[in-house]
Amino acid sequence: MNTIDTNRPHLTVAQAVSQTGLTRSYFSYLLRAHKLEGFRYPSTKEWFIYTDSLEQFLSQNRKPGPKGPRGQPPSA
Repeated sequence: MNTIDTNRPHLTVAQAVSQTGLTRSYFSYLLRAHKLEGFRYPSTKEWFIYTDSLEQFLSQNRKPGPKGPRGQPPSA
């Protein structure tokens, strides 16, 4: 188990969503996949993301996501 470093600057997932425009579910995936460093207090389900980890992630080139609605057949 990782230790929680509360002295290291961090923000909530809601704050990260507001700042970046990325979705809450995408942040959940990134945290579970260890692509972002963060933590949860044992008494809560709220994730916190270390700001330096988020800044490093955002500075990397990423492949853009799919365009348009998913799962619908193309219009004829």
